[in-house]
Amino acid sequence: MATVVTDQTFAELTSSAPVVVVDFWAPWCGPCKMMAPALENLEKKYAGKIKFLKLNVDDNKEMAAKYKVMSIPTLILFRDGVAKEKVTGFYPEAKLDHYFSRKIPKFQE
Repeated sequence: MATVVTDQTFAELTSSAPVVVVDFWAPWCGPCKMMAPALENLEKKYAGKIKFLKLNVDDNKEMAAKYKVMSIPTLILFRDGVAKEKVTGFYPEAKLDHYFSRKIPKFQE
């Protein structure tokens, strides 16, 4: 299961691995709930390659504002603590898997 991140732990955790994906979500968000199982499966598949974090935007408004998260779910990919790409909206597991599989070689360069 993805590590929960807060405004206070964000900088530390997003720089704790070479490639990090932060899931900006909220408990009331239907598409977030639909995407959660896919992210859990992909977290297992990409163990050791991608670190997955979850940030509840209701409880952590500072980071959501900093990264201009205007709708959820939003995934932001970090490389060495620096935000590189943002993906917004619901994506099925196969589409996310394809997206991550293309990004891993790029981020490992």
